[in-house]
Amino acid sequence: MQPAPDGLPVYRLLTGADDDAFCRRVSAALALGYRLHGSPAATFDGHKVIVAQALIWPPAMNATSGSNS
Repeated sequence: MQPAPDGLPVYRLLTGADDDAFCRRVSAALALGYRLHGSPAATFDGHKVIVAQALIWPPAMNATSGSNS
């Protein structure tokens, strides 16, 4: 399996305030070659919306696509 770039993990969960900085972090990961994994999640902490998005390195998806785990 081809490793993720820059020593990054194959699975990443990005979280943060729903703002431009969070969108840029997700966009940067997509530009590296990561793919979205599942739907985003959102919650409200009483002050701001907090979001989360899982990303996975595509070769990791191929390596696990035939497993039953």
